[in-house]
Order: sequence, then structure tokens, then C-alpha cells
Amino acid sequence: MTDQRTYVNRAEEMYEPLASWWHESARDFPWRFGKTDAWGVLLSEVMSQQTPMTRVLPYWLNWMELWPTPADLAAASAAEVITAWGTLGYPRRALRLRECAQAIVSEHDGVVPHTYEQLVALPGIGDYTASAVLSFSYHERIPVIDTNIRRVISRAVKGEESFGGSVSANERRIATDILPKNQEDSVLWNQSVMELGATICTAKNPQCDACPLRSQCAFAAAGWPDLGVKRTRPKQSFYGTNRYVRGLILKALRAHNNHHLTYDAVSSVWDDSVQLDACIASLDDDGLIVIHDDHSIALP
Repeated sequence: MTDQRTYVNRAEEMYEPLASWWHESARDFPWRFGKTDAWGVLLSEVMSQQTPMTRVLPYWLNWMELWPTPADLAAASAAEVITAWGTLGYPRRALRLRECAQAIVSEHDGVVPHTYEQLVALPGIGDYTASAVLSFSYHERIPVIDTNIRRVISRAVKGEESFGGSVSANERRIATDILPKNQEDSVLWNQSVMELGATICTAKNPQCDACPLRSQCAFAAAGWPDLGVKRTRPKQSFYGTNRYVRGLILKALRAHNNHHLTYDAVSSVWDDSVQLDACIASLDDDGLIVIHDDHSIALP
């Protein structure tokens, strides 16, 4: 079994080629390179959960134009927020962002807090987002652990495939131990490893010939064992799922002038009335719609 010191040594050898690659190849998003504040970073991180950054970009730009500060979003209506969320997916995140903004205003004078404990106490903010804000905006030395970073560390540093699932205590310990001691270096490490996982060291078809870590990669040296294997259920088609039908309902509401539809009108979006009613009820439970006495529905 490889000891932690070996992992640390491998990571130290990777820093310089990673840093050079980052400066030459990193995608130029408006929430990177100090172009926005902690609020803009927080917003980008919540939006990009399970969503590619390229898809997030137009929504982030629109939200930052509409609500450039937590106070601006806190004052917005739920209907405005849900409408602006568009088709990003997982629309409950939109309302949680609004709740987060309201908490920042009421508890932190409108300033995104600077400590991990305060950040994770905000509505909808978990370990990853809190760590990302502290690293990318406040330049704190803290491991940022998302799917891409886990994959690169597992492959390049440990020499084995990443199988997903919950982050283990050992993964967190390794991510912490290999993080550069210097604060600014630790920020660059987090950013570059994440970017490498998103663009080069991808899950199924990694571009190893273009990877700056090709010569140091323990996974490549081991012959790419179990490449692409995941401990997950077979992927289900999105069409026809409850998420799909919920999306149709919200899309119809956003498109209507007053964001209000009769039950007959909403029934036209999906033929299965049992599934449609279940999806309407779940949207109501999530606070994404309001059901009126006449069974019509509206954005809140």
C-alpha cells in the first residue's frame, strides 16, 4: 500500500507543469482570474453543480446583471428567480440561492462570509461550495473536492480509477496532505486540477496525449486500470422522467405572460395525468409553484 508521503511527493512534482498548463490553457470564464467578487464565485459554483460551465455562462451573466449583490437577489420575487433560472435544471437551487442571499443580508450585512462554518450554515451551501468560495475568492488554503478533482487525484496521484460515490475520509485526507502549503499555490492547484478533470482527464475518454501530467501520471504508468468503470446504476433516459415533466410544467409557466395556467392548460403539456399530478404536487412541495383552489397553478 502506497504511503501518504509518496502521494505528497508525486503532487509536488506535478505543480509546475500544472501551473504552466493553467496559465496557457484555462478557459476564461468571467468568474475566474479575480474578475468577480465572492458573490459571483458562489453563484457560479451553485449553478455549475451537475451542469457544464459553458452552459452556465449565459445564465450567470444574466443573473449578475439582474442581481449583482446578495441584497439585489434577496429582494427579488420567487417568480422572478425561477423564471431567470430557465432550463438550467434542478430549479430548487434557484430558490435556495435566493434564501442564501436573504441570509447573507440578514446575518452578514450583505457580505459573503469569510469562514467555512458561516458559509456551510447558509441555505443550500455545502462543503464543496463553501470550500470553493474560500479558495477561489478569499484565497484560503483549503482542499476543494468535486468530481473532477477527485478523478484527477485518484488517477494521477494514486494510480487508480475514481468510482464516484461519497467522498471517503481517506480521499479527504489525501486531498489535504497534497495541497501546496503556500496559500496562492493552493488556489492555483485547486483551480488547475479541477480544470484538468473537466477538459482533459475526463471520465470516459481522457486526452492523455494532451495532458500536462502525462509523464508523472501514476494511472497511465499502471496501464489505465478499470478506465471508465463506475459504481453507479445504468443511466436512465431523461425523457419521460418526473424531472422531465416538472421541467415542462415550469417551462409552460415561465412562457405565460402572468406565469399562471389553468389546470386544462397545464394538462396539455403531458398526457399521463397521474404522473402530471404527481409532478405538480412535488413542485408545490418544493415551493416552486402555487396551486390555487380552482386547481390552476402559478409561479410563487
